[in-house]
Amino acid sequence: MEKRKDYISWDEYFMGVAVLSGLRSKDPNTQVGACVASDKNKVLTMGYNGMPIGIKDEDMPWGGTPEDGNPLNSKYLYVCHAEFNAILNSRVPLDGSRIYVTLFPCNECAKAIVQSGIKEVIYTSDKYADTVATKASKKIFDLAGVKYRKFAGRNPHITFTLED
Repeated sequence: MEKRKDYISWDEYFMGVAVLSGLRSKDPNTQVGACVASDKNKVLTMGYNGMPIGIKDEDMPWGGTPEDGNPLNSKYLYVCHAEFNAILNSRVPLDGSRIYVTLFPCNECAKAIVQSGIKEVIYTSDKYADTVATKASKKIFDLAGVKYRKFAGRNPHITFTLED
């Protein structure tokens, strides 16, 4: 008997972990997940976008631009991004690793990615490509020699049945 031929690639595996991580997010509009993998294809750390540890999600604003125009009533000043959380969650050095993210990193996360030693970014969505923050991210990555590419694998579908 031969081995299975339709198993998922490493990229599909790690992006699947990132997608699954993003499902932990409480954000009603944007659930972002991240997974950092070593050059030996081991999961090093993961993260998702959410409020800082110790802050009750119910006490925070989850909307984007607030109706009253006060930025303190928006999630943007409070939410920790998935990449940032993955880096902070790590208990091992990330030098030479790659990060799988479901949304292209903002400029603040790009700085953290470079500083942590991650050498490649694989993403599924770049819906903010025309924003100043994303343009700055790409410039940071280019100047620091961090590669980035759009995920080109199959969309992992995860289903399971719990049995007694």
